[in-house]
Amino acid sequence: MRVISASQAMDLIKNGDHIVSALGAAEGQHFLSELHTAAGRVKDITVTSCLSLRGYPYLDAAYRDTFQTDSIFFSPPTRAAYPNGNVAYLPAHLHLCGVNRLVHRKPNIYIGAATKPDKHGFVSLSVSNTYEKRMIRQADTVILEINPNFPRTFGDLELHINEVDYFIEADYPVPALAEAPVTERDERIGRHIAEYISDGDCLQLGIGGIPNAVANALADKKDLGIHTEMLSSGLVKLVKSGVVTNARKTKFPGKTIAAFALGTLEVYDYIHDNPSVLFFDANYVNDPTVIAQNDNQISINTTLEIDLTGQCCSESIGPRQYSGTGGQTDTAVGAQKAKSGKSFIALYSTAEIKSPHEKNADGTYVRTRVSKIVPMLKQGAVVSLSRNDVDYAVTEYGAAHLRGTSVKERAERLIAIAHPDYRGELTAAARELMLIS
Repeated sequence: MRVISASQAMDLIKNGDHIVSALGAAEGQHFLSELHTAAGRVKDITVTSCLSLRGYPYLDAAYRDTFQTDSIFFSPPTRAAYPNGNVAYLPAHLHLCGVNRLVHRKPNIYIGAATKPDKHGFVSLSVSNTYEKRMIRQADTVILEINPNFPRTFGDLELHINEVDYFIEADYPVPALAEAPVTERDERIGRHIAEYISDGDCLQLGIGGIPNAVANALADKKDLGIHTEMLSSGLVKLVKSGVVTNARKTKFPGKTIAAFALGTLEVYDYIHDNPSVLFFDANYVNDPTVIAQNDNQISINTTLEIDLTGQCCSESIGPRQYSGTGGQTDTAVGAQKAKSGKSFIALYSTAEIKSPHEKNADGTYVRTRVSKIVPMLKQGAVVSLSRNDVDYAVTEYGAAHLRGTSVKERAERLIAIAHPDYRGELTAAARELMLIS
């Protein structure tokens, strides 16, 4: 077992190297915090990341001639660095993100967090196996930051120390996300979705106010199961309250299945040494054909904007990348392929848009309310979920069942769940576009 410091690890980087970082809370913080110090000695370095949680110095504009970051999912640090010109979005469905990246380019260096070795010489990749183990198998050099604070987890994310080239000893806390507050609009959306969920259904649920509201609205359900890309605090609360038992699952009964965990410290405490939670490669977990093997699979995702035909833009604001495709299509399609499965795409009916120039008397920027159900998506908007793959669309004003409906029916049903102030103009626009007569 070869232990080095983060600064010594910089000496392993060569010109033109491709560095792959683990996802989210599993990223190697010591290595990435030092990475900018290699500037000047090396050039043409590419970093592949996903959902990075910290704004590391190498993302600064000062280092853009040395480092290019290709991100599978934008987060606040990558969004902030994007205007610098050294961050690019890497499009991919989550179940193919690792596979497709390896088709294009293999990693020279893999860096990520892990648990300390156990008595048998094995470490656990802990909070993510989205693409991590797959990348490790292909990397020329594997570096793990072993950390006693990271939970020991199970599934297919164990590695023997002989499979690792270098270790960096670390002692930072597992990155945790604050619990997203639940608003009145969230609660209304959560109640609408909960009406369609029955005892014994199997859940995929994300993170944020709407998913947390859905979890809260499921408190009276029984024997729910979990097959999800991300294990979040909302899902863990359902397990701990007894609502989730996984007893009726048709695939892996009794087990919670996920690709990664991200949330509060409660999530990490729950998964530590817990054999009822299994983490597998997202290529498996998020494969729609695997998802479909769970009867009564429920997929719940959110979107930024939906047009009157059902096209969902969930990752960009016009042409500007905001987040990522993630597993939205994976889970939506998988749930609909499942026996008695359902897929929900949720959004607020309106949003407050800040003017880039106009200010109020108090110096704050003017905000304008707009409908998030629109005749056509903004110019340049990315279609994350095609209209062919939408089942239920939900706002605080109700749920519109779109699967199997014509464009005319879709427009009528979506207008019915739009904010009342915008239904008239949406109807007029639908007529002008010849969506309705």
